[in-house]
Amino acid sequence: MTAPTMPTPSPQPDAHGKTLHEPVITWFDEHARDLPWRRPDAGPWGVMVSEFMLQQTPVSRVLPVYEQWVARWPRPADLAKEAPGEAVRAWGRLGYPRRALRLHGAAVAITERHGGDVPTEHAQLLALPGIGEYTAAAVASFAYGQRHAVLDTNVRRVFARAVSGVQYPPNATTAAERKLARALLPENEGTASHWAAASMELGALICTAKNEACHRCPIAAQCAWRLAGKPAHDGPPRRGQTYAGTDRQVRGKLLAVLREAVEGPVPQSVLDRVWDEPVQRARALDGLVADGLVEPLPGGLYRLPLT
Repeated sequence: MTAPTMPTPSPQPDAHGKTLHEPVITWFDEHARDLPWRRPDAGPWGVMVSEFMLQQTPVSRVLPVYEQWVARWPRPADLAKEAPGEAVRAWGRLGYPRRALRLHGAAVAITERHGGDVPTEHAQLLALPGIGEYTAAAVASFAYGQRHAVLDTNVRRVFARAVSGVQYPPNATTAAERKLARALLPENEGTASHWAAASMELGALICTAKNEACHRCPIAAQCAWRLAGKPAHDGPPRRGQTYAGTDRQVRGKLLAVLREAVEGPVPQSVLDRVWDEPVQRARALDGLVADGLVEPLPGGLYRLPLT
């Protein structure tokens, strides 16, 4: 009787990922995009603004809004002085507009607690409203050159393929992924922040979700997924990004009307024109009110929030 064939273990980097660090960082130094939030004059506030905007939104859509945002509000205190509705208005069509309210809330807290300067400590960043583990780690790393595991979708995909030998990471970040990311961190603080940016850029430009460019990848020769023959994803179905016909689309249409209404509140009758289905339209509007993105007024009027 023939013994069953055992799967070949995926090759693992050494404990600190040194076999990955040098080629990825060298590639990054040569191929990194010239993005405004990476320039020295962006400062910590520019980094923070970019991190809020880039969540679930591609760079091409973020760039013009980012430039307008930092020109209008170059410091947190400048934004904090404005009504939160102005942040929603300036957010435009980036999507997920609650991020605008959270960024405004963070600006207010930075102004009140830290004298208007983005705090340097990871714990202080994490204590700001609207900032989770990823954003705190990203700002500490990219703005202040600190040593933190920065796990966005791109980094998670690179680690899943290069180290774990699977096509895609789990739908939600796991404890195992966090442990791996910490194990792969360079010991040197400056190198660690460089590695965080480089591994993220590799996922954005080379190790993409579809049509990955393995022929241009600096670590293709040691990528566990590639060496295993690129086995297809066999985990839970990957979540789609449907938009047409959803409540998200209706919310976006309602907000678009309110953003353009710079002269004053908008009557219900105007909002009713943006979507024919009344139940879904009402549900979307109620959701915007509940999220603090829209403020209802007496007489069936609506506006972006002032407080």
